[in-house]
Amino acid sequence: MSRRLGGTAVSSGGAAVSWHVPARTTGEPPEIVRVTPQQAGWAFAGLAVIELPPGGTYSCPASPREMVVLPLSGSCVVESAADRAEMAGRALLAGRRSVFTSLTDCAYVPRDAALRLTSAAGGRFALASATARRQLPFRHIQAGEVGVELRGAGACSRQVNNFGTPAVLAADRLIACEVLTPAGNWSSYPPHKHDQRRPGESELEEIYYFEVAPGPGGAPGLAYQRAYGTAARPYDLLAEVRSGDVVLIPHGWHGPSMAAPGYSLYYLNVMAGPGQREWLVCDDPAHSWVRGTWAGQPVDPRLPMAAAEPPPAGADPPPAGAEPRW
Repeated sequence: MSRRLGGTAVSSGGAAVSWHVPARTTGEPPEIVRVTPQQAGWAFAGLAVIELPPGGTYSCPASPREMVVLPLSGSCVVESAADRAEMAGRALLAGRRSVFTSLTDCAYVPRDAALRLTSAAGGRFALASATARRQLPFRHIQAGEVGVELRGAGACSRQVNNFGTPAVLAADRLIACEVLTPAGNWSSYPPHKHDQRRPGESELEEIYYFEVAPGPGGAPGLAYQRAYGTAARPYDLLAEVRSGDVVLIPHGWHGPSMAAPGYSLYYLNVMAGPGQREWLVCDDPAHSWVRGTWAGQPVDPRLPMAAAEPPPAGADPPPAGAEPRW
C-alpha cells in the first residue's frame, strides 16, 4: 500500500519527479539515500546518506559541490584532498549515538576537493551538498559551536540545530540544519515557502531527510509531511514518512511536519539556491495567524531534546590521530 497521496511533479526538464522518496530506493551500498540535482530535477541541493560497517570507508572524487559531513550515528575520520593545501584538511568527528541523544560535530568540505570518510566502529553519516561557485577552506565545526533554537510554543514547539546556517558556517550556497520535534507536536508550521527572490523571501530548493524514534518495543515509528503548491504551480503531497525517507521541496508551501503521538521526529534540512545565501521564508497567509496564538504559551518542557554531549564519565581521551569512540 502506498504511503504517498499525490506528490508527483514535473521538473524544468519535463520529466516526472516523485517528491516523496521512500527509504533505500535510491543509491547503491553503502549509500542508503542518494539525491542529486539531476534526480530531483533542479540545480543546486543534494544529499547522500551512507551506512558503514566497522572499518568501512567511503570516497568521493573532487567535484564542483561543497559538502558537510554530518554524523547521524557513530564517529568517523574525514579527510579532504585539494590542489591548494589551504583547502585540504582532516577532522576526527566524535559524532553521537543517535540523532535523538546529542548534538554532533561536523566537517565542511569545499568544492574541488576529494573526500575520504573512514569509520572504525561503523555508523551512519549524511553528506549534505550544494553546487558551489567559490572554493572555501575545509573546516571542523565543533558540537559546541552549533546554535540551538527552541522555536514555537505548546504543541508547535521544536528544536532547531543550526550547524550549517549562515551565522555558523561560511559556505557558498549550502544551508543546512536539524529539527527535533517531540512526539505529538507539529513543526515546519505555519506552512511556509521560499521559492522567490524578493524582499523577505529567498529562492531555495530543499530536501527533508527523516528519522523517527521507534516505539518501546522497537517497532518502527511514523510521521507525516504536508506540502502543496501555489495557484501558479499546483501540487499536493501528504506523505507518511519513516526513518530514511526523503521529501523534496522544489517550490511551494511546505508544512506541517507531524510527529505522531509516541514517536519523536528528526529531520535534516538541506537547502541551496541561485541567490544570496540567506534563509528567508514567507508564511502561507491562510495560516500565519497561528503564530499569534503562541504568545503566553510555554515551550514544550521536553525540549531541548539534545545538547552537546561530553565524553562518557571515566573515558580515556583518544590517542593523537585516533578516531574518537563512545
